[in-house]
Amino acid sequence: MIRITRNSHWLLLMLLLLGTPRWSMATAEEPVILVMGDSLSAAYRMPERDGWVALLADQIRDQDRPWQVINASVSGETTAGGVARLPALLDNHDPAIVILQLGGNDGLRGLPVPNIRENLETMVQLSQEAGSRVLLAGIQIPPNYGPRYTEPFYAQYREIADLHEVHLLPFLLEGIAEDRSLMQADGIHPTAEAQPLILEQVWPVLKPMLEENSDIHLRQ
Repeated sequence: MIRITRNSHWLLLMLLLLGTPRWSMATAEEPVILVMGDSLSAAYRMPERDGWVALLADQIRDQDRPWQVINASVSGETTAGGVARLPALLDNHDPAIVILQLGGNDGLRGLPVPNIRENLETMVQLSQEAGSRVLLAGIQIPPNYGPRYTEPFYAQYREIADLHEVHLLPFLLEGIAEDRSLMQADGIHPTAEAQPLILEQVWPVLKPMLEENSDIHLRQ
């Protein structure tokens, strides 16, 4: 049996007047960054806390920016898998920003570029229809696939970004993929030491989007 004393009565009254705790209110109101990627964003073969997405969350927290970072990246993910998973993620998290980092696994499998592009465009459009702004992160595949495949594969990211007016990071691993000391033994996945450098690639493109979102809230 719970006994309510005079002091506890006043405590309950104060809680009712004050409403939910401050931290709960702040969390509920924080806009979301949803990262939709593959192993390059899923901290492949390293602790999750060392991946660039976790480092992004740390940086945002250290700068007292009111954002949540949700990492929905899955190792081995393809653009078709992304199309299948994205609608539920948009419904569940209502992200203000979607970082879309997919296509590499499609390219390594030699899938037709038009099919990859169609899936990427579908995800961009789904995100925009849900009210999210998109940062599209491009990727390159090894040159041994030949220029007839690698060039249109790489070019599709800028073409999609221009067509749908989304923010573009042309190559997620710029300056990293060429440095063997920053790549794992497979030559495809960056090391833990490379993760801060990946964040350095992402941040200049993402930062204006965060500030733009703040401006929108101020105008409202």
